[in-house]
Amino acid sequence: MQSSLGALWHSKTGSCGLSRTASTVLSCASSASCPPCPPPCPHHPCGTHGWAEALLALKSLPMRCGGCGSKVGSSLLARVLSRLAALPSRPPGRPEILLGLDSPDDGAVMEIPPDRMGGNQKPVIVQTVDFFRSFLADPYTFGRIAALHALSDCFAMGADPVSALAIVTLPFGTEEKVEEELFQLMAGAIRELDAATCQLVGGHTVEGPELSLGFAVTGLAEKDRLLRKAGMCVGDSIILTKPIGTGVIFAANMRSKAKGRWVDGAIGSMLVSNQKAAAIALQHEATAATDVTGFGLIGHLVEMTNASRVTVSIDPSTVPILDGALECTQGGIFSSLQDSNLRLRRAISNYEEASTHPLTSLLFDPQTAGGLLLSVPHARATQCLLALHSGGYPAAAVIGRVVSLTEEACGGPSVTIECNQ
Repeated sequence: MQSSLGALWHSKTGSCGLSRTASTVLSCASSASCPPCPPPCPHHPCGTHGWAEALLALKSLPMRCGGCGSKVGSSLLARVLSRLAALPSRPPGRPEILLGLDSPDDGAVMEIPPDRMGGNQKPVIVQTVDFFRSFLADPYTFGRIAALHALSDCFAMGADPVSALAIVTLPFGTEEKVEEELFQLMAGAIRELDAATCQLVGGHTVEGPELSLGFAVTGLAEKDRLLRKAGMCVGDSIILTKPIGTGVIFAANMRSKAKGRWVDGAIGSMLVSNQKAAAIALQHEATAATDVTGFGLIGHLVEMTNASRVTVSIDPSTVPILDGALECTQGGIFSSLQDSNLRLRRAISNYEEASTHPLTSLLFDPQTAGGLLLSVPHARATQCLLALHSGGYPAAAVIGRVVSLTEEACGGPSVTIECNQ
């Protein structure tokens, strides 16, 4: 059965609002050094948990099953859909969607009109999927971030997201609490999907040990205007649209060592969509693009250099970073994915020298809902940067340049970190 959702905006504080502080944050990623957290509960706005109450209630319920027996009940899903449908009106559905939540079936059906792109352009389909566990106690805000993170791959390729399928794991709990958590989670997600004119057409919801959310997104793009990782040209300027540091800040918060303003700043950055940045990149003839997520800035940059067969130079002093990120690394706090990402130090031609730079470690920090990494012709870089600044990306910066072509498709050092500026 398709799960799914009707509409929605919510501007209230508390479990639906953005006035939450660092106390709403639970965790960033699994780590051997950190004990596991209990599932988040939307009924405890200070990040505490009604764990004992939930256990008492669950004792009266049958053992939880696996397989399709782990699905969330149809009546609960129906109630959530009904509540969402009663919220303020949403944008009209996309004309490409023939079957979706309005007439649920075993699958959604999308039609691509032959004149979708106009002229002689033939549209291509772009498909992507993202899924991860929650790092916030506020399911509404987590839903927004998870949706933006999933949409970002479409934006990075210059595609227009058309439809999304939700993949949800809800923590074991009483039916009342599970229903409320699902409602808040999907209300936040739909807010961002609607803003991107991406129609939620279905999904799948199961019970599990902790809250997780993801989306499979389908988009349309003009074949000749796709943005890809390949395409960087010698002389191009490299632009990063949003600051980095979400990984270390949430790792610090797990240890109760992050300041509230650091966490609020990180959440605020994650809630900035990459949609407009992608449009600006296309307007300024970007030659290549990707979004910066779990593999960190260096990891995603190396994907671009390998695909383009080029070498690049990066000035770490120009890389925008979130408030508090440097303090975290100086305190020896890193994400649990940092060690894995550091394996790509082999791609840095001068890593031994660069490792002494105070900002180098942040270049490997995994990001959630990070910015776009763009390669733009040098002659267009200044105007592109000005457009990004006026378009809602005040931290956007030129962080490097494409230096030369290389014969090696992958494996060899392709990044030089400038340490003397």
